[in-house]
Amino acid sequence: MPPRRKSVRPLRRDRPGKTVPPSLLAAALRAQSEGVFIAACSGGPRGLKILFVNDSFCAMTGRPAVELIGRSHGLLHVDPADVTRLRRWLRQARPGHPLTGDGLLVRGDGKTISTAWSFDPLFNARGRVTHVVATYRDQTEKRRLQEALVHAQRLDAVGRLAGGVAHDFNNLLSVINGYCEILAAHVSANPQAMREVAEIHHAGRKAAALTQQLLAFSRRRPLDARVINLNTLIHENAEILQRLLGDAGKLQLELTAGLPNVRTDPAQFQQVILNLILNARDALRDDGHIRVSTAVRDIGPGETRRPADIPPGRYVTLTIADNGTGMDAETQKHLFEPFFTTKPEGKGTGLGLALVYGVVQQSGGYISVRSEVLVGSTFEVLLPPANEPVVETPPIMTPLQSMRGSENVLLVEEDDVVRKMVAGILTSDGYRVTARKSFTDAAREPMPSRPFHLFIGSLAGEGEKFARRLVDACPGLRVLCTSQNDFKMPVGWIPPGRQAVINKPYALSELMRAARKLLDT
Repeated sequence: MPPRRKSVRPLRRDRPGKTVPPSLLAAALRAQSEGVFIAACSGGPRGLKILFVNDSFCAMTGRPAVELIGRSHGLLHVDPADVTRLRRWLRQARPGHPLTGDGLLVRGDGKTISTAWSFDPLFNARGRVTHVVATYRDQTEKRRLQEALVHAQRLDAVGRLAGGVAHDFNNLLSVINGYCEILAAHVSANPQAMREVAEIHHAGRKAAALTQQLLAFSRRRPLDARVINLNTLIHENAEILQRLLGDAGKLQLELTAGLPNVRTDPAQFQQVILNLILNARDALRDDGHIRVSTAVRDIGPGETRRPADIPPGRYVTLTIADNGTGMDAETQKHLFEPFFTTKPEGKGTGLGLALVYGVVQQSGGYISVRSEVLVGSTFEVLLPPANEPVVETPPIMTPLQSMRGSENVLLVEEDDVVRKMVAGILTSDGYRVTARKSFTDAAREPMPSRPFHLFIGSLAGEGEKFARRLVDACPGLRVLCTSQNDFKMPVGWIPPGRQAVINKPYALSELMRAARKLLDT
């Protein structure tokens, strides 16, 4: 007899329309990752009366449920207009039309957070709004990321502008400084005129130094990067730093032993340290002190939550902290922008921290600042370590050669005044000069009976192609690159002893020495 088959009982299904238990609804609201509260419309002029809050809303606002329930929600909002807008919306609320907005809430610890919210109305049988369900999303981190991105874009745009201005300004300064040197030779017998020309030249050289800071900020000034040790650099400059402080405060050095080396331009990084110390000194009050410290810091993957954060890895850190007046949040937003300064007129150019930012960026590093008013400021520079030893290069003493000559020189310079000035001084020193405005004009020039011995011009863009052809046509040609900080030397297609670079704005004496040194090699 075959075995009897057991009957399969169908799965029980809830009947349509069956209500969900209130306990399940409350559990669902508590489990929401976004902050939720339910409020009655009767809350008075300060907002809605809170009846229920979930755990996420308590965590977001930093307040326990017992502190929130029974109170008006407007107490959490920084802007009273948020409550006014809500009351206006309640008078004409309709199903499916929530009120959305965003703004700041005050946490229990007094700090503010940026949130986005949505209010949905609940109606009774007569169609009147009795309750409101509010959902809040914490977007503080998103807002911080947006601000960091906007700040980075603004710095990049200002850097491009600064680099372009410096590019054009360099030509003007080359003319001013160059003609000062020419004029000085004519008025050397007149002491008064000589002093006046010297003042003009001094101002021109100061302006040239400012353009170099602009170029450093815009990352268009090349670094002479070498392996150095920050502890050594700080020790070598400790006496200078203490003298800079004077009676304003005390200098404290806390340098970690066995610090790894880094790769940067020692001269420019010295300026980074000096600028940070000077800014700290100007902020000091009574009993002021500045602490300069170095260390090794490991940043793990868990510490970087935003693309704008420092990538994980090991870094050599330089920290300069003071107990001065500090800075507010608005000042910190513009801190590294060129020409931004909080100092009185005539007391600062606003380029010091722009230079710091540019040099650190070019060195592959990062810089951050923490500051609080009447507490002080802390600047932290992080540089990647270099797994190479420091190589000391002894200075090479070379006697200054005569700057007169008779060689054939090809000069390509787009600026009319600079071209005329350089060609004039070279010709007066005996050189046979062919001067052209562009590489197109120079390419049309027939080769002289004697080949060119020296080419002076930029190697950026079309200049490199032209110079390559010229090197092939003129064996032994020397190349003096007049750089606008947009071309890296040396280049592999010219023998090392036959190339040099001189950055604009240059003094005529510097150009003449560089040209003569190349020709005498």
